Amino acid sequence: MIAERLEALREVLRREHLAAFVFPTSDPHQSEYTADHWKGREWISGFNGSAGTAVVTLNSAALWTDSRYFIAAEEQLKGTEYQLMKLKIDGTPTIAEWIGRECGAGAEVAVDGMVNAASFVKELITDLRHQGGITLRTNFDPLKIIWRDRPAIPENPVEIHPLEYAGEPCHEKIARIRKALREKHADGMLMAALDDIAWTLNLRGSDVHCNPVFVSYLLISSKDVTLYIHQAKLTSEVVSYLKAEGVGVAPYEEVAKGLCDYFEYNILLDPDEVNYTLYHTLETAAANSSLRPVRSLLIIEEESPVKRMKTVKNEQEIAGFRSAMLRDGIAMVKFLKWLQPAVEAGGQTEMSIDRKLTALRAEQPLFRGLSFDTIAAYEEHGAIVHYEATPATDAPLQPKGLLLLDSGAQYRDGTTDVTRTIALGPLTEEQKRVYTLVLKGHIRLQMLHFPDGASGTQLDAIARQPLWQAGLNYLHGTGHGVGSYLNVHEGPHQIRMEWKPAPLVAGMTVTDEPGIYLAGRFGVRIENTLLVVHGQETECGRFLQFEPLTLCPIDTAPVLRDLLSQEEIAWLNDYHQHVFDMLSPHLDGAEAEWLRAHTRPLDKKQT
Repeated sequence: MIAERLEALREVLRREHLAAFVFPTSDPHQSEYTADHWKGREWISGFNGSAGTAVVTLNSAALWTDSRYFIAAEEQLKGTEYQLMKLKIDGTPTIAEWIGRECGAGAEVAVDGMVNAASFVKELITDLRHQGGITLRTNFDPLKIIWRDRPAIPENPVEIHPLEYAGEPCHEKIARIRKALREKHADGMLMAALDDIAWTLNLRGSDVHCNPVFVSYLLISSKDVTLYIHQAKLTSEVVSYLKAEGVGVAPYEEVAKGLCDYFEYNILLDPDEVNYTLYHTLETAAANSSLRPVRSLLIIEEESPVKRMKTVKNEQEIAGFRSAMLRDGIAMVKFLKWLQPAVEAGGQTEMSIDRKLTALRAEQPLFRGLSFDTIAAYEEHGAIVHYEATPATDAPLQPKGLLLLDSGAQYRDGTTDVTRTIALGPLTEEQKRVYTLVLKGHIRLQMLHFPDGASGTQLDAIARQPLWQAGLNYLHGTGHGVGSYLNVHEGPHQIRMEWKPAPLVAGMTVTDEPGIYLAGRFGVRIENTLLVVHGQETECGRFLQFEPLTLCPIDTAPVLRDLLSQEEIAWLNDYHQHVFDMLSPHLDGAEAEWLRAHTRPLDKKQT
């Protein structure tokens, strides 16, 4: 099937006199996860990970992805002509370098400017020019020709996100955005990121799997706000709500016209968020007086101010997180109590326990769905960082070894993300050692006090130090932001080795999830979602610390106590006491007793 699609693509490329085409993962809004209509890279390659770029030439094909997907990509690309390019591994060529090698000087290659960020395309244009003068065409989408059963752009209805959960009215958010724009000397901005739009307008949707967002653009000027959206998505209630909040509505397809008609002196465009086609449309209009007879226009290239506003949760959003984590913790305890006897009885698989956990979450009030597809990975599957079981890979669980379970839910008042690695029975000494070292890193990060304004990069080594000491490392990030009934991955703040300058601020949510993955053997990851809170203030300034929001016991069966310090054991005991105190009043007698047994204090002298 992939071979047939590649041949169909190459036929079109030859007709268009193109040497190659580049397929990103993203959509016109630079989303991490996209509606099915924009899953072109998956369609042309067969690789379904959430990050990657496929490039197809007339004679070859390659796919670039990061360490989370190395194992999965190798498996999914098997039997195709795609060569896997491992990002951040020595010897891996850049996309431009590979195209230069495969296509030669003077070639013309293409991208669809609608689904590539302006920053990416401009950088690629420069990089290709250095590869023997290769040129880039940006106005061509071959998928319109060869993807005959391509899904339509979704038109699911939009709903109002109540103020009791949002905590701040839409018009007040817009006023804050305008103030932030004035500080950047901008009169307005085009907002393209779907979660930013949903947050700003206090609306939610269901256009993207697991992400409660809707396909749209939002154009803000000093006087007007216009939502560009397929109007079939808007109920009369939502239309009335938007009108009351001062938001006009226009067809989704007219966003380019709206940009050309923009009447202010300048506009902020985030080049990492706005696609190249729209950026270039406005850039051309700004340079052409016949297209803009009223006045000249200055484009200000800066990060959207909405990103950082959204990450700092208000009091109602924080309260919603606490409530959502409580209900999620109840579901997790019910599941964990059920798990061990069910595995011992036989008949359970990775997919069957996923269904069980989802059903228990669905029983909780305000449940709206999963926040991402559950990773239920037994033994060697645990070494595949973003493993998702399929009927072909669905492994039966046995009362031995490790189960890595990464899961989360969307509730009307919050989003959850929790990982636990669970001993289903006897373990090897290697498994116990790796588990304990990962737990050490997990605990050390949560124990940390750090200066207000520090970035996640400055904190990342704390979680890795016990692993580095043992010659172990992981290549994914240690933590990401979490939305408030929004996307489970939220930035720009992150905790990772690569430099991410966004400071950590009180009110932000962020995960703590170190892990180790040993190919063909097992994987371990332990994750809590944390809230950044104020700590002490001294003559040296203000300090911040982390408060765990996740309420779920951490399995102590694999722990080698001698590898944990007294301080780390004390933290774990305090955390478990907190989990028991919060969850036990909401459990029945047997469930509370199970939780008591699985949150009992660790004693350093135990054997």
